[in-house]
Amino acid sequence: MPTILPLDTPTLGDRSYLVHDGVVAFVVDPQRDIDRVLDLAAAEGVRITHVFETHIHNDYVTGGYALAAATGAVYHVNADDPVSFDRFPVTDGDEIQVGDTMRVTALATPGHTFTHLSYVLADGDRTIGAFTGGSLLFGSVGRPDLLGPAHTDALVRHQFATAHRLAGQLPDSAAVYPTHGFGSFCSATQAEATASTIAVERTINPALTSDEQTFVDELLAGLDAWPAYYAHMAPANSAGPGAPDLSLPEQADSDQLRKRLADGEWVVDLRNRVAFAAGHLAGTLNFGLDGSFATYLGWLIPWGTPVTLLGGTVEQVAEAQRELVRVGIDCPAAHATGTPAEWAGDGQPAVLPRATFADLAQVQHHRPVVVLDVRRRLERAEGHLPGSVHIPLQELVGHLTEIPDGEVWVHCAAGYRASIAASILAAHGRRVVAVDDDFANAVRPEQRS
Repeated sequence: MPTILPLDTPTLGDRSYLVHDGVVAFVVDPQRDIDRVLDLAAAEGVRITHVFETHIHNDYVTGGYALAAATGAVYHVNADDPVSFDRFPVTDGDEIQVGDTMRVTALATPGHTFTHLSYVLADGDRTIGAFTGGSLLFGSVGRPDLLGPAHTDALVRHQFATAHRLAGQLPDSAAVYPTHGFGSFCSATQAEATASTIAVERTINPALTSDEQTFVDELLAGLDAWPAYYAHMAPANSAGPGAPDLSLPEQADSDQLRKRLADGEWVVDLRNRVAFAAGHLAGTLNFGLDGSFATYLGWLIPWGTPVTLLGGTVEQVAEAQRELVRVGIDCPAAHATGTPAEWAGDGQPAVLPRATFADLAQVQHHRPVVVLDVRRRLERAEGHLPGSVHIPLQELVGHLTEIPDGEVWVHCAAGYRASIAASILAAHGRRVVAVDDDFANAVRPEQRS
């Protein structure tokens, strides 16, 4: 019986897989930082002989090309994908023998992309499961709109047909091993499940429980924005990205940090929002490592802008580098560790006021303030504070002039995005308070609209 080991990347909401028979192994959809895969294979005492890509990814830079180069493995990519590197082309129905008993069959499963493949694993005559990438997910499917509106209708209908193909060709006992769906914006919706089978999906997945038009209408109505950095992922993955450089960038002192800020570079404070609020180098931006750091930094930063990383420890900086290379932001310009007082040099650390929704309600009884909601559109549609200004976080940098004059109280759903937004506003000279609270504490049923 093959051993199937997931490698989770929770900050991007994805899974890769290493599968082995005790001697040889194959890998599905590896992330850019392939040292994790190599370490796992070494710990299991197996040799990687094959690497499979389900599709040209939109939400991360693949490690497939680099992993195949590092191990001598055969790199399997759809024959119809327009890549510029050597690979072993596969197409619908192809069977690949891995080791003595593992057999992998490629199935065309379009919908997330037109050339998407799933890989069905059999051990001898027994079907174990399918690695479904961005097609059939736990209780959902991969989103069909990433190739643009001209293709969305065709792709969402492909997703419906794909789900039915998988359910029709695989036994109920077959496990489902998706790449997306654990928080990735590549998933149409999210699920709490950590495992599933075809039998389970038959009962819960809208692609298998709804008629086609209902599925199409409801899925499209539930889609919201996806990160801007996605536009750079498919070109990078089609070119065959190499292994990342995770060496520590040069160290910057307080004078160099001030110069980088003056030059318009992004100096990013990696500490959590509570620590940032208590004291930080003025002008720095707070993208804490305790949240979806790479997703939001990659989403907001003008692509190609130099990044300097500030962390309490070297380990924080190294963790941030690892996160960033996964979305194609390589080689930060510089780093600094220590405390805000050290980063400020002769100056004083800045502070960022934090508050709750109860504090906001109290303040509004006494004086006018601007309330800025930086949640996504679908979140706001479910309920919002009357009179609040709405600018989704990903649009904030380009719409700062639309925020009315005065003190700004900025909120999201739980506080992480509010701290990012507040740091951006403060860096542009606005008086700002970050609401660090759960939005459920702000909206009563009669306020919903």
